[in-house]
Amino acid sequence: MNTQSLGYHLTTALLRVALLAVIIGAGWNIYRQLPSGDGGAAGADNGAGETALQIVLRPAPKDEGVAINIPVELYPVDVAAVQRELGFERRPGVRFEDFLKERMKGRALVKAQLDENGEATVMIRPGKWWLYAVLAGSENVEWELPVNVSGRQQTVELNATNIYARTKSF
Repeated sequence: MNTQSLGYHLTTALLRVALLAVIIGAGWNIYRQLPSGDGGAAGADNGAGETALQIVLRPAPKDEGVAINIPVELYPVDVAAVQRELGFERRPGVRFEDFLKERMKGRALVKAQLDENGEATVMIRPGKWWLYAVLAGSENVEWELPVNVSGRQQTVELNATNIYARTKSF
């Protein structure tokens, strides 16, 4: 016959309840941090969880005098990679725009316009984005940058060191 003290039984019961409370608390903590379930649909967000992404253009000295209020596009996919994929896997009757839209999986393109100082700020969801911009002048200067967006505020600088291509315009 097992004759253990009342203190032993009370301690084990208390430890069982504490273990159960810790497990439930951990599950609740994970549940609170899950996404809201809107699936990242465009227009479904209210600004919560977005990052203020500041884009700043610093032209090279040889590009001085060129209008720097240019459009900037941010895609949730690498457009060049999508173009290559469509080129390698020919799909009769599929236009590039439709194929790109399919690859974006309902996420929207974000457009911005730099001001006269070469700056713009957009609210964007955290994640991997690709920035595309072209500075037109005697030479077209192009930027195609992958940007890992995170936090509440972030700055991306377009300058001579991260230029993708410089082509002569005619």
